[in-house]
Amino acid sequence: MSVTTDHRPDDEHWMRQALALARRAQHEFDEIPVGALLLDSQRQVVGEGWNLNIAECDPSAHAEIVAMRRAGQALGNHRLVGSTLYVTLEPCAMCAMAIVHARVARVVYAASDPKTGAAGSVFNLLGDPRHNHRVEVAGGVLASEASTMLTNYFRAKRGRPLLPH
Repeated sequence: MSVTTDHRPDDEHWMRQALALARRAQHEFDEIPVGALLLDSQRQVVGEGWNLNIAECDPSAHAEIVAMRRAGQALGNHRLVGSTLYVTLEPCAMCAMAIVHARVARVVYAASDPKTGAAGSVFNLLGDPRHNHRVEVAGGVLASEASTMLTNYFRAKRGRPLLPH
């Protein structure tokens, strides 16, 4: 399965909520601004998260992992069958494999990650036919907004002028 630009009518709504979580990561925790939220099969939010790897001294505390952990706890199950994960940055290899193991049905991401993306940019772990679970992937929802937020985070850290929104 490859990345599509087939977006559902409410994808932008949910991605805006994920972007709000990304801003929270940056402003409250000085983390790289990545946010994620997970909807169950009834389109109800069951988990949300943002990058916490610096704050929690945990290399696995990426936004996607945090959201899936919270969803698993809320549902009382490590399987997140029928769920949709919204994330502001294309998942990395670690997150992609956790998504496969959790049996997430669909991933919607904003910005592609040309360095470590594992949903089609550098690797295609979510679409690898060797896995026993397939994940539908849609990319590019509010990509420009997410990309600018990430770029400006790193520009600010380096003392460089910010890009306009």
